[in-house]
Amino acid sequence: MRSLPVIAVTVGEPAGIGPDICLCLPDHVRQAPFAAHMVVLADRFLLAERAALLQLPVSLRDWDPSLPPRAGTLDVLHLPLAGPACAGRLDPANASQVLALLDRALAGCRSGEFAAMVTAPVHKGVINDAGMHFTGHTEYLAERTATSRVVMMLVGGGLRVALLTTHLPLREVPAAVTAVALEETLRILHREMGRKYGIDRPHILVAGLNPHAGEGGYLGREEIDVMVPVIERLRDEGMLLLGPLPADTMFSQPVLARGDCVLAMYHDQGLPVLKYASFGHGINVTLGLPIIRTSVDHGTALDLAGSGKADPGSLFVAIEQAIAMAHR
Repeated sequence: MRSLPVIAVTVGEPAGIGPDICLCLPDHVRQAPFAAHMVVLADRFLLAERAALLQLPVSLRDWDPSLPPRAGTLDVLHLPLAGPACAGRLDPANASQVLALLDRALAGCRSGEFAAMVTAPVHKGVINDAGMHFTGHTEYLAERTATSRVVMMLVGGGLRVALLTTHLPLREVPAAVTAVALEETLRILHREMGRKYGIDRPHILVAGLNPHAGEGGYLGREEIDVMVPVIERLRDEGMLLLGPLPADTMFSQPVLARGDCVLAMYHDQGLPVLKYASFGHGINVTLGLPIIRTSVDHGTALDLAGSGKADPGSLFVAIEQAIAMAHR
């Protein structure tokens, strides 16, 4: 049992569905055991209260790496909340604990204590309301590891969609589509497809920024002036790149069949299609970090917290993918 990789799962926003879906892990493991040992980073008393609310017969055990997994038991690395957490009600007082969970999981991954980290959803707004600047897991982990560039990639529904820019207002996107950003992102995507998915020479489909990929310059010149020179230079190095492609037709089956992954220029260019194809079972993978990190691809769903209606499917897939990457 001790040879099993240990996967750290952060419970995320305590008022959201993170605790609910983490409490579903023991029942899932009974039916389909993971090839790993899971430890949930959370306030132990929060999990006990939510389990009672949901009437889930889950046994909670304090995390001890020397103990093997036990059926029906959730191993918990306890990090206390600042105050009580009520399902569906955000409290900025608990925001610091949400970040502490990430810091502890990250420290364990960097020390070798954990093989990977999987994150349940956080609420960006309440963290900022608490006076801490936070734009998302991806950016936070990049800052904490001093990684100059990371790439967010969503996986699900038979698609892998990476993003050049992430949580930016739409008006700021064109200025962020630079030659440096595109080249660095494509290099990370190319390298990580080999490391994490075993595809050493991936075919990458690159979306244009503008409608019709600029229509030869009539609908914007970013494709001509910025994107094409980078793509041609990297092709000369041996990368298999197709693009820039019009985003409205890139997601058709004939085009998708030609690639192993897609690079979209901004958040809502690529993710609506992926979420339509995989909602509830898609995941988020951070590429370029010195650790393995996967995540659910949904939010905190405050309206579902404590109701028993939250779907844990995305969490299960995120864990399975993290385990596969750890073994690879």
